[in-house]
Formats: sequence, C-alpha cells, structure tokens
Amino acid sequence: MNPPVSSIRNLGPVYQQACARAGINCAQDLRDVGADAAYGRLLATGMKPHFIGYYVLVMALQGRPWNDCKGAEKAALRVQFDAIKAAEFDQERADFEAALDAIGVIDKRQGSQSA
Repeated sequence: MNPPVSSIRNLGPVYQQACARAGINCAQDLRDVGADAAYGRLLATGMKPHFIGYYVLVMALQGRPWNDCKGAEKAALRVQFDAIKAAEFDQERADFEAALDAIGVIDKRQGSQSA
C-alpha cells in the first residue's frame, strides 16, 4: 500500500482528509496529480481557499520546509493561487452552505477549514 498523504512533510491529517474528499487517496496520487491540479480539486470539493495552504502544498511536494517560500517565488505562487481560486472556488456555494450551517439545516463539513 502507498503511504498516506500525511506521510509527506508538512501535510497532516486535515490535509489528508481534504485530499481524500477530492479523490486523492495516497502520497503517490498527490505527487502524480501535482500541486496545482490537486489544490483545484480540493477547492472544487469544498475546501476554503487559503494561500498558505496552497504554498505549503507546493513546498511539501518539492520536499522543502513550508516556510522556505519567499520573495519572488512567493509572489509568483500568489499569482498561481489566485488563478486556481478563480477557476475552482465557488464563493456563492460556500456562502450558501455557510448560511445553511448557521441555521442548522446541514451538518458542517468535517475538515472543511483551511489546511
């Protein structure tokens, strides 16, 4: 069996749960999909966008510490994050689900907080 997503440095159980909801079931699946496509899938399955969560993923897949991202590289990743967010995150759906959660109509998603 392939190691879990959480076996990748910087990625813990919450990230692993979010990946599983997006159909990414192990570390090798995540590596095969790649950071950008994987993050898009995470957003499409309900994860709230968070820039740090995106660049942590990028750094993790490169085998680098999460806080190694700085300067021009971080600025370029921000541009990429914004493009993925614009393509994959449905703010209206997120707002609607938040309203339903607030009045108790649906259960809050487990692990839907940012990673």
